[in-house]
Amino acid sequence: MQELAGNLFIISAPSGAGKSSLIQALLKRHHDMQVSVSHTTRAPRPGELNGVHYHFISVDEFKALIANNEFFEWAEVFGNYYGTSKSTIRDSLNQGIDVFLDIDWQGARQIKKQEPSAKGIFILPPSLSELEQRLNNRGQDSSEVIAKRMAQAQSEMSHAGEYEYLIINDNFDTALAEFERIVLAQRNGFGSQACKHKALLTQLLAKTAN
Repeated sequence: MQELAGNLFIISAPSGAGKSSLIQALLKRHHDMQVSVSHTTRAPRPGELNGVHYHFISVDEFKALIANNEFFEWAEVFGNYYGTSKSTIRDSLNQGIDVFLDIDWQGARQIKKQEPSAKGIFILPPSLSELEQRLNNRGQDSSEVIAKRMAQAQSEMSHAGEYEYLIINDNFDTALAEFERIVLAQRNGFGSQACKHKALLTQLLAKTAN
């Protein structure tokens, strides 16, 4: 498998745990990181822009991309399809850009099969009651949708043990600091640094001719 200069991070959490907010806050601090823009068949929420938050496409378009093997992973969630483009991610990694994948545990398993070096970070809320309160505070979903998300939350959280890292998002600033430490430690690992500075290492380790 080709050595990649950038690192691939899989970020998962039940809806409302704060993973998107943590990712966006970290991106404001580091401009050589980016979040993968997934394709989806769901309708845009207020304030969401096509090509920025998601690539919003029809079900027929999505199925055509599946048939052409264009996705790293894809899944159906709450009746909508979500997928991650292979070429877009690998292009960014080859440029030394760290990429965050905001996906569920099922997508994480698919990614790991194809990119075993990807590191998983699971984000948990401090309690179920706090999670429900956050979902209500967003004011974006009906009570029926929130009830479905809460019912799904415990199932999703049961897969946290499949990830390399765990963050409890109780205090946002504390969770962000933990998130940043994990990412920076990974990007400063020998594998990433050796790929980014291959020419320098070759020069430094070359035997001097006598």
